[in-house]
Amino acid sequence: MRMRFKLPVTVVAALLVAAPALALAKPLTVCTEASPDGFDVVQFNSLVTTNASADVIFNSLVSYDEAAKKVVPALAQSWDVSADGLTYTFHLRPGVQFQTTDYFKPTRPLTADDVVFTFSRMLDDSNPWHKVTGASGFPHAQSMGLPKLIKSVSKVDDNTVKFELNQPDATFVSILTMGFASIYSSEYADQLLKAGKQVDLNAKPIGTGPFVLKSYTKDAVIRYDVNPAYWGPKPKIDRLIYAITPDATVRAQKVKAGECQIALSPKPQDVADAKTDKSLAVVQTPAFMTAFVALNTEKKPFDNQKVRAAVNMAFDRTTYLKTVFDNTATPAVNPFPPNTWSYDKAVKAWPYDPVKAKNLLAEAGFPNGFSTTIWVRPTGSVLNPNPKAGAELLQADLAKIGVKADVKVIEWGELIKEAKQGQHDTLFMGWAGDNGDPDNFLSPLFSCNAVKSGINFARFCDADLDKLIADGKATPDQSKRAKAYEAAQQIIHDQALWIPLGYPTATAITRADVSGYRVSPFGRQNFTTVAVQ
Repeated sequence: MRMRFKLPVTVVAALLVAAPALALAKPLTVCTEASPDGFDVVQFNSLVTTNASADVIFNSLVSYDEAAKKVVPALAQSWDVSADGLTYTFHLRPGVQFQTTDYFKPTRPLTADDVVFTFSRMLDDSNPWHKVTGASGFPHAQSMGLPKLIKSVSKVDDNTVKFELNQPDATFVSILTMGFASIYSSEYADQLLKAGKQVDLNAKPIGTGPFVLKSYTKDAVIRYDVNPAYWGPKPKIDRLIYAITPDATVRAQKVKAGECQIALSPKPQDVADAKTDKSLAVVQTPAFMTAFVALNTEKKPFDNQKVRAAVNMAFDRTTYLKTVFDNTATPAVNPFPPNTWSYDKAVKAWPYDPVKAKNLLAEAGFPNGFSTTIWVRPTGSVLNPNPKAGAELLQADLAKIGVKADVKVIEWGELIKEAKQGQHDTLFMGWAGDNGDPDNFLSPLFSCNAVKSGINFARFCDADLDKLIADGKATPDQSKRAKAYEAAQQIIHDQALWIPLGYPTATAITRADVSGYRVSPFGRQNFTTVAVQ
């Protein structure tokens, strides 16, 4: 028995409807919150980088339809799954063209060779591109366990590629919707390899997506042109500009002044002000995200569960959510939001109890407290609208139980780099899932593989927890998966690996003359449907 998935004919027809003539289109300027790490998305795990690369320049085999809440075709127009769940055969959309630029002119359309190259690079240490990465290697592929999961990726013919797995994995197709699974041109990679210009893959990307990178000035601006050969619906704008604006208040001022048409990750107060301005519009949706403080279990005294529990009980999250989120986020308990299947309502939050927290510290051998550091980014985001204020609140609450904490404000790129290497004590962080699956949080943030890749910021590798996560992925039976994930959530809570903070609301402020923009619960960006009047 083989299951087959194919895009309905009616949807295909809709995709082929011509967009309005580009001559009538206008440019779109988006005020974003930070510079990307680069454009070779497989090297990085930040949402900022995904938004600047995977979301605009690239495509993956499949994508996630947020409205329908299911995986749908993208570069693969259909796929088959063998009865034993070990073989996935993807049938590529014919005639998809890679982008043409002044540094690359493709001689052929997308083929299975490009898919094989894309995954071989991440999985095969003999591939000449395998070592062309940053210090963290391929963080998503590693944390999701793909090197162990995928037995082989092979070309059947030009338009067919086959994945053989070592064991069944219910999350496999969902994983392929993530930004790191973007498909690269093997022809372009060969050209760079022969010229000895491998670093250009990160600076001069080539994809099949709706926009082509034209220029990038770090900490200032990214410019994109519309891809004239794009296989999908043509964007309704003629150019896309990312105006990198770290200060959320300045982003709000710029959209009000018309210097940008969309401002991402606004502060709650700026959202409230925008709702009273007829020239602006506010777009919101509950986010598939969790804000948290990671406690590094490899660093003393956070290797002690009682210390971690004490820190949880010392922090007044009610005041934190009011101050930092203006109560636009709901209190977090588990790693993923409560509208996710398998969310365990039986797990209860650590109570705010400074007296008991101090007693726990004494039981752990720290009656007079200890010294530590709190790492935080300098600029706000949807997962942390006011980093400095939040860090200072935690600092003050820890002082009440005798813990002296120094706040270290670290530039985003450096913070991510150092945190992946486990240099932090405590770390304000957040996570955005990609496809509504709870494993999108559990594998990358709590598996042993994720300690090696650096994304497990608690640095906690536990055999029982790791088995529960693996067991949940091994079966397509959602009820069995849910039981495994509920047990995993209990361990994560009992071990106090995080201070869970909040489940935020994803929000953007737009000019009133912008239409077609939707805020993604996953923090992803789709500008193909956006028009400026």
